[in-house]
Amino acid sequence: MSNRERILQALRGSSRPLDDDELAEATGIHLRQTVNQICRELQAAGQIVRVPGEHGKIVNSIAPGAEVEEPAVVEAAHDAGSSFEQRAAAGRMLEALGRRLGVTLRPTRIVHPSGAKVEINGADAEQTVLVECWAHQGPAKVAQKYKLVNDAVKLHWIAQSLPPRPRRLILCVCDEAAVKHLRGNSWQGHAIADLGVGLEVVQLPDEFVAAILEAQKRQYR
Repeated sequence: MSNRERILQALRGSSRPLDDDELAEATGIHLRQTVNQICRELQAAGQIVRVPGEHGKIVNSIAPGAEVEEPAVVEAAHDAGSSFEQRAAAGRMLEALGRRLGVTLRPTRIVHPSGAKVEINGADAEQTVLVECWAHQGPAKVAQKYKLVNDAVKLHWIAQSLPPRPRRLILCVCDEAAVKHLRGNSWQGHAIADLGVGLEVVQLPDEFVAAILEAQKRQYR
């Protein structure tokens, strides 16, 4: 799947317009400049619309009545380690969680006083809520059980540098089974809670769940 096709698919799957940073996060395209260039080309072709969004940033959406080409079918369309589906699902998870909390959550980079740059999956404009997402279905495997602990440490650490401190730090998942190991008397669960980080579970549409499961099959082969 080309970068152009990834961007179109992300926009088709989103319930709201996305800015270039959000598209880079959702598609796994690492250079924002690449996303910006492709979006300008899609706008010139009449396939998407680019307009100022709520916070002044340019946002992208599929143009009304546009003929959007379907991704070409090719052999081995996804690398075995591809996380495109998880990234797209994480964007939808942020939307669902944002609606629940009454805030708009966007990918954010926070620079720590030490100079370290921390990428956060989602934060509101005032950075009162910081969120890390894990788009995973089913119980966590052994090596994955420490991912959420690591994400919690990251949220706690960067939150300590923000004045004022965020009022909520959240680990967001899309399947209760993915955090089953953190319930009860789990030391990991208690450690995360002591760091001031909460757990939120959101439901995804069936097509996103199916895409995540297919991606996990490829990754675990």
